[in-house]
Amino acid sequence: MTDSGSGGISGQIPQVNIGPVQVSAFADMQQLLAFILHDDGTVYTGSAIAINPEKVLTAMRNPQIEAVINAADIRYADGIGVVKVMRNRLRSEVQRIPGCELWQQLMLRAASMQTPVFIVGATGVVSQQTAKKLQHQGVNLVGAVDGYFNDESKLIAQIKQSGARIVSVAMGSPKQELLIQRIREQHPECFYMGVGGSYDVFTGNVKRAPALWCKLNLEWAYRLLAQPSRIGRQLGLLRYVWWYWLGKI
Repeated sequence: MTDSGSGGISGQIPQVNIGPVQVSAFADMQQLLAFILHDDGTVYTGSAIAINPEKVLTAMRNPQIEAVINAADIRYADGIGVVKVMRNRLRSEVQRIPGCELWQQLMLRAASMQTPVFIVGATGVVSQQTAKKLQHQGVNLVGAVDGYFNDESKLIAQIKQSGARIVSVAMGSPKQELLIQRIREQHPECFYMGVGGSYDVFTGNVKRAPALWCKLNLEWAYRLLAQPSRIGRQLGLLRYVWWYWLGKI
C-alpha cells in the first residue's frame, strides 16, 4: 500500500491563527478521518495534535511547547473555546473534534481497511487490554508497547519492522509529541497521533463524561466536578476568554 504525502494541508483546509498556533478548520470528524485515512486505503504521512485553550495558553508563554505544537502537521480543534474563535473568524461551521473519539473512530476505519496499526503508551495492563479490544474489533494490530519501555531505539526498530501505517502514542503532552518527533525522524512513513488518556477511556479504566455533557460541550465541567484539583487549570479558560476579547488571541 502506498502512503500519501504530507504536504499541502493549508491549501486544502482553512487555517485559523489562535495566538501562536495555526489550527486547521475541519468541518467535522468525518472530514478529518477521510483526510488521515483515505478512501483508497492510503494514509496521510505526518502527525496530528489536538488543540484546546489550555494548549494555546501554554504555547503563548512557553516557546518550547509552541515549537512542539507547531511541529505537528495537523492541528485540529479539540476544545469548544478554540472552535468558537474559529467559527467567529471564518463565519462558517466548524465542529469540535474530541481526540479520544477521533482515535476510536480512526481505529474502526483502519479495521475496515485492514490498515496496520501500532500502539504505544499507558501501563502494561492497559496496553494489553487496549490491544485485546482493538483485535476484537478487527483492527490489524501489528504491535503494542506500553509507556514504560527502556530502549527507545528498540521501539523505533519494532515500529519500522512491523509494517505499521498508523501509530498512536498515549503518554501525555508534551512527552508523547516529543517521542513522535524522534520516531518520525527515523521513520516518517506513518501517520502519528498523540492520544493522551484515550486507552484508559477505551478500556473503561477511566470514565468519560456522559454523552449529554459532551453534547453540551461541558466535559470540562464534568472533569472539574470529578477532580476539583483541576480548578487551577480551568481558571485558565477565563484568561483565554479575556485575552480573546483583548485581541491577543
